[in-house]
Amino acid sequence: MNDITPTAPKSRLARIVDSDIFYSYRTSPVAVVSSIVAAVLILAAIFAPFIAPYDPFNPRTLNLMNGFTPPMSESFSGSYFLLGSDHQGRDVFSAILYGSRVSLMVGLSAILFAMLLGVTLGLIAGYRGGLTDTIIMRIADVQLSFPSILIALLIFGIARGIIPPNQRESMAIFVLIFSIGLSDWAQFARTVRGSTMVERQKDYVSAARIIGVKPVFILIRHILPNVLGPVLVIGTIGLALAIIAEATLSFLGVGVPPTQPSLGTLIRIGQQFLFSGEWWILFFPAITLVLLALSVNLLGDWLRDALNPRLR
Repeated sequence: MNDITPTAPKSRLARIVDSDIFYSYRTSPVAVVSSIVAAVLILAAIFAPFIAPYDPFNPRTLNLMNGFTPPMSESFSGSYFLLGSDHQGRDVFSAILYGSRVSLMVGLSAILFAMLLGVTLGLIAGYRGGLTDTIIMRIADVQLSFPSILIALLIFGIARGIIPPNQRESMAIFVLIFSIGLSDWAQFARTVRGSTMVERQKDYVSAARIIGVKPVFILIRHILPNVLGPVLVIGTIGLALAIIAEATLSFLGVGVPPTQPSLGTLIRIGQQFLFSGEWWILFFPAITLVLLALSVNLLGDWLRDALNPRLR
């Protein structure tokens, strides 16, 4: 009789490489390219202080004589600007790096807040049912009947009216995060609520009830891990929408303060000089915003297909 040598268990990295999701990723050119573009933009924003040749928001380093310098040209003072300079003599490349940090921070924080609120309310509505489910879902239905950007504008305006005038600028980013997050929770709640209603009927939930596990622990330990798949997909796509929402609000002048401009603020400044010949002030921030939002959105589309067992 031949001896059967047991095979050594695979490492976690090897299991990840052999997984269906990683196979779907490496065989999808769109996912690979979009992930590379997103990673480059995100890393460039994170390490902006080390990459940017100038600090665009330090008034001591600005020279108005360097204003409106075309891309890849030498300025009046002899400085070289890769993507040109704006009307204040700020390096557009450096401003994009620092502006991307603000846009990413606001978008990521807003979508995490929306995810936390929506998942919590969805779990409660799906598990409790009855009047609790009806109240939460009717509020979600009302909110989904309005464009999210209008809801964000309304919440931002109300919050700005409550905050004292001397604290508005320092609280502007937190108000913006709260406004965008509170306008996007409903989609998370509806998705999680539907999945929770399915999971609560399964045997493992019934067994947990029989042995006396409290509902809070049933929701966190048993139901929540089984409903996170759709949440990750919505969160990834929602991140791109949150970045665009922040840019829209900043473009309208109700977003981040001028001392901490984002990509939307840079676009708003650039559009003032578009028809006077200084096209680069608008073009490069707009292209950066499009690439960032599009790459994250395409990653969300791939993740949705990769987590769908019917498409494997």
